[in-house]
Amino acid sequence: MSHPKEIDKSIATDTIIDEINSSPNDEQIDSISFTSEELQTTICIEGESSNSTNESYCSNIIEESEYKPDVPTEFVPVVNSVFKSLNLAVKMYTDYAEMASFHTRLSSQSKYNSQIIKEKYVICNRGGKDKPKPCDMLATSSVKRKPNSNKIITGCTTKIIFENFYGTTDYNVKKFFEMHNHPLESIEERPYTRKARKMSYSEKEFVVRASKAKIGPTMAHKIRVILKGGYEYVGAKVTNYKNLRRGVNRILCYKDAQIMINKMNDRRDHYQNYSFEFLCDGDLLAAMFWADEREKAFYAEFGEVISFDATFRTNKYKMVFVPFTAVDHHKKSVTAGAGLPSRETIESYEWLLKDFLRAHEGKAPKIVLTDQDAAIKQAVESILPNSRHKLYFKKRFNKLVWNMHIKPDEFEKKWDLIINEFNLEDKRWFNDMFELRDKWIPAYFSDTRMSGLMKTTSRSESMNSFFNTYSQSGNLLLNFMMNYDTAIQKQRNTQQELDHQTKKVEIKLPTNDVKCTCEHFNRFGTLCRHAFNILMKHGIKEIPEQYIENHWRKDVISRHYNFGRHVYDTGDSEINRRVNQAYYNFEARLEYVRKNKEKMDLFVKKTESMLKEYENDPTNELQKNRTDVEEVGKLMGITIPKDIDINVPNVQSNKGCGKKSRIQSAAEIAYKNSNKQTRRCSGCGERAPHNLRTCPIKLAAE
Repeated sequence: MSHPKEIDKSIATDTIIDEINSSPNDEQIDSISFTSEELQTTICIEGESSNSTNESYCSNIIEESEYKPDVPTEFVPVVNSVFKSLNLAVKMYTDYAEMASFHTRLSSQSKYNSQIIKEKYVICNRGGKDKPKPCDMLATSSVKRKPNSNKIITGCTTKIIFENFYGTTDYNVKKFFEMHNHPLESIEERPYTRKARKMSYSEKEFVVRASKAKIGPTMAHKIRVILKGGYEYVGAKVTNYKNLRRGVNRILCYKDAQIMINKMNDRRDHYQNYSFEFLCDGDLLAAMFWADEREKAFYAEFGEVISFDATFRTNKYKMVFVPFTAVDHHKKSVTAGAGLPSRETIESYEWLLKDFLRAHEGKAPKIVLTDQDAAIKQAVESILPNSRHKLYFKKRFNKLVWNMHIKPDEFEKKWDLIINEFNLEDKRWFNDMFELRDKWIPAYFSDTRMSGLMKTTSRSESMNSFFNTYSQSGNLLLNFMMNYDTAIQKQRNTQQELDHQTKKVEIKLPTNDVKCTCEHFNRFGTLCRHAFNILMKHGIKEIPEQYIENHWRKDVISRHYNFGRHVYDTGDSEINRRVNQAYYNFEARLEYVRKNKEKMDLFVKKTESMLKEYENDPTNELQKNRTDVEEVGKLMGITIPKDIDINVPNVQSNKGCGKKSRIQSAAEIAYKNSNKQTRRCSGCGERAPHNLRTCPIKLAAE
């Protein structure tokens, strides 16, 4: 079968296809041959080719479709046009790309003496060469690679080249390639592009700061939408907010303990009279304790009676949060220090109490109130032998137990009567509690002032609940400490408000001693109604000086202490102050023009002019993209170390961590404890409880 050397390509293609379709078997197809090279280049059946020539022509067919952006002539880059800086030149091209409905990225560059940029390439984000990864859906190996169906690389040759005039800061357009090999974005596609969903730094900062108020990414996105006035004004989606939060935790997770220790050490070095201690078990963080200057002042004035109780679900490692609580001159709970042990053991509580005493210069409280935890009881007896340990008691026998006007012998008689009446003689709990009666019954504390911490764990439980509103179980240590700082600041602001609300009391009368058999003053530090009646009968109309204690004065702290005014801040306080001032100035001026369309248009024009002024400033350098680690460090206001000596603690299962609300059936427990294999990590190829994103080998390499 012979063919002429020159033949019409379309006719040849149709002839070939007809012959193939009519061929009875593959041998007839293989026998077809052509001598014309031009004809051979037209053969491309169903995307398959028999030689390199055919492959080349198939790719040319794809590239035959070219797309020219529809942009006004005055915005199209012109070769040899000059710009005062590289930043302005790049901005010109990105503005053009935005009007043309495609995206750009910075590409290769060359420099003079490795300093000044000589040439800079800016290309279409679909340009470049794709790096294919081998994938085999039929492979039987343990690690399979799935083909990526979301690739955007098309080998687009659209680009612009900027060239520097040596010895100056000016750049000119050396070359400009306008045509694309892919369709440009439509108006409907723009809200879903990567650029439209890109979060600005202020938006990222909003998500991070919202987490301090226990606001998750989903709720933060809703708040952002409401503040902006609609979803169309918020480019980033909920998924972007979640990815940001997840990315921050991914970068911090393995360095969380080291970052925390560095941050607390920095506070100790820079803040006046700040105490911080930590304990390690090998290279794992085991416990922490801290107290600042104001907390020490609280303890100095109100530390005769303290309460501490453990609370949980404050961090992802299930470390136990132990705030030391006292009652101030407003009868409000105040913190005198806080600890974070990883275990509820005697040794952990002993270490915590030792550091508590060291921070407060060895001053031990007169009375310590705790729950009935055996570890706490032994730790208190060991470290605070001279302090009276008072146990809390639940709401039982309230009428008898909390009767403050009976003596110990009378209490014991009435206790026996109640026990016998209800046949509780064999109840071990009641017998054990009676053996400890001198540690929790008010009748045995008639000579000791309780400073408001009298009956139950309500003070500690209230304080724990207060801190829990600013914390959650999945927190990193760094997140937990930031939440703690926010809670402390809120607590102190409340106290300052009470200081302003309380009226000042002045006493100038001579000494007048009053004694009452109810011992109300010994218990609470205030005179009872009986004492007031006696004073009034003797013509004394003011409370004697000796009965007004510092504990109830609003200036009890400020008279003796001059605190260093510092605020826990996650970044540069001066920059934050100026940013807030800028926001205030903008919003205040916006209020004047909000209801006037003409003034609003003028205001928008002025702000746009100001924005262009900053954008067109030739002194601005070309912005470099920050790495993920640098970005997270700036958002969190910390320095992320490269090397770590202290690792996060292992997740503990402490006594008070709680149980699941639903009791699991026997079948569920058996299934959970079965030998079911875990999924295989596609990063390291091992069966382990992690995936590619959280693979420790991958994170260590990063």
